[in-house]
Order: sequence, then C-alpha cells, then structure tokens
Amino acid sequence: MKIALIRIRGQTGIRKDIKDTLTMLNLHKNNYCSIIELSDSNKNMVKKVENFITWGEIDTETEKLLSEKKLEKDGRDPSKNKKYFRLNPPVGGFERKGIKKHFTIGGALGYRNNKINDLIKKMI
Repeated sequence: MKIALIRIRGQTGIRKDIKDTLTMLNLHKNNYCSIIELSDSNKNMVKKVENFITWGEIDTETEKLLSEKKLEKDGRDPSKNKKYFRLNPPVGGFERKGIKKHFTIGGALGYRNNKINDLIKKMI
C-alpha cells in the first residue's frame, strides 16, 4: 500500500533527530509531498514525525495526476527525477483549526485516510 506524506510545519526549532527523519522521507520544506510504500520501518518514521506532517492512502488517479503535473512543470520523467513533489499551499487554506492541531479534532496534522487525495488536489 502506498501512502502520501505532506509536510505541513516548518523547519525552525525542531530536534535534530526529527529533522533527519524528515530528510530521509524526502520532506525538506513545507508543502513537499513524498509517496512511499508502507513498511514497518517507514511506519515508525511516520509515527516519529506525525506532528509535522499529514498522510494517508493515495489512490492511483491522484498519483497519476501528481506525476503528470511534475512532468508538465519540469519537462523530465518523474521516475528519474527526485522522489518528492513541490506543491502549492492549498486553495482555501488548511482546515479550520490550523496547522498545530490533529486532523481528528479539526486541524491539519496527522492521519487523514483517503482525504489526503482531496488535499493534494487542492494543492496542485
């Protein structure tokens, strides 16, 4: 199963181990998206940085849309390109309670199941 990770929060004032984990997940800056295969080691990395990202299961239609957008913008094959996508801030903003609260209570962080596809479409 593939999951999409999007970095929501910034770089200032975070611990080195969390910063290193975000780098390993190819989430270098805000609004970067990375698609990974869900394994035990990846699951532990996601759990470690859950206060800085949002994630969920990506469907094939959204993944294809991301790849086409990358190909259109860069003019290069996305499979040979870097492993992340630069996205715009979401049209209409994030959820009502902002980027410091979890998705389950109305914020933008954490696990959002299939609703990650809606967020990605707002950010393309």
